[in-house]
Amino acid sequence: GDGGASLPGVPGEILDRAAALQHQHGSAYDMPYGTDLFRKAVVEDYWKLTPASGLGPENVLATVGGRDALVRAYDAMLALGHGRTGDLIVVTRVPWISYNWGPYGVGANVLLAPGSAGDGWAYTEDALQACAESAARLGRKIAGVIITSPDNPTGKDLSPERQAALGKAALRLGAAFVLYDWMYHTVTDHAPMDLNAFAAAFDAGERPRLMFLDGLTKSLGASNIRSAHLIASAEVVRYLTARASHAVIPPFYGTAVAMAAYQAGFLEVARAINEPTSASRAVMRRFVAEHGLTAILDQGYYAFLHVGKWLEKRGWKDSEPLGEYLAEQHGLAVVPGAYFSSFGGEWIRFSYATPPARTLGAARRLMEGLDALVAG
Repeated sequence: GDGGASLPGVPGEILDRAAALQHQHGSAYDMPYGTDLFRKAVVEDYWKLTPASGLGPENVLATVGGRDALVRAYDAMLALGHGRTGDLIVVTRVPWISYNWGPYGVGANVLLAPGSAGDGWAYTEDALQACAESAARLGRKIAGVIITSPDNPTGKDLSPERQAALGKAALRLGAAFVLYDWMYHTVTDHAPMDLNAFAAAFDAGERPRLMFLDGLTKSLGASNIRSAHLIASAEVVRYLTARASHAVIPPFYGTAVAMAAYQAGFLEVARAINEPTSASRAVMRRFVAEHGLTAILDQGYYAFLHVGKWLEKRGWKDSEPLGEYLAEQHGLAVVPGAYFSSFGGEWIRFSYATPPARTLGAARRLMEGLDALVAG
């Protein structure tokens, strides 16, 4: 899942332009939200936000990658939501590891929503209702709901209309905030999210309760650049800016890389990641079909593969030892689904964010490893 290692990463000319911006800008302290230059680039060059969206530069906060943005968001959800420590962050049944761990560090609890493997554990309105009822039984309230599309680890992709419907349902059921994690939204076979159109689906009372996360880690393979941004209400951004004054202030260079990419035409710059990943996605879909595998394989970086029958034959209770076996015996890196939650115990996350030939080679090595596992 590291496009900076398995793919070309950020183009050299973008890194050079960012270095020139750093040189021009100097090395004095910046504001805790980043810089006005970065905010302007996010609003005008990247999202191309219009006044009708209700969003402008004052709604943008630079962060040190996606995890930093999430921890800040959890903090704001607790403080500005119901104002209670210990309230709940709702995530899907098989969530990204950092969704499972991050909230506890700022005093939140995590609630896994009901879901089924056949639908990639995607949220439903009934599942969100069940979360609200569970929260009430626990004496808690829902501080935030995280909606990720395409998803990590499953790759499950939701239409903009479905994402909006789920967000509106969560707010209606009492969630203080809904955060949309769109870190993979440009790594797809379809158009990226249109924040102007998406914001229009919500009324004036709902919009201040929305947050949007995006960044360069996946879209440009900028894994060690640590550049992301959070878009939220002015109240949330002011709160987080004040907190950042005494915590983490984003370095200028990461925002400079983003500005350079945005101003050069982001989708064109991102082709170095998106085109090989898209080609590999097609290769992987054919491979899955040819081998009769059960997979969640929508968009983003990942295929989530069911390996239950091999685990059962081997006598392993979940996929954790399989990850170690594949790495040590077959030179293949996968992430056991058991690491995400017990509900992913019979699954593995397989990254196809590599050139197509390498993806096909890795898929073949996976099958060789699985077959050798039960033959031995």
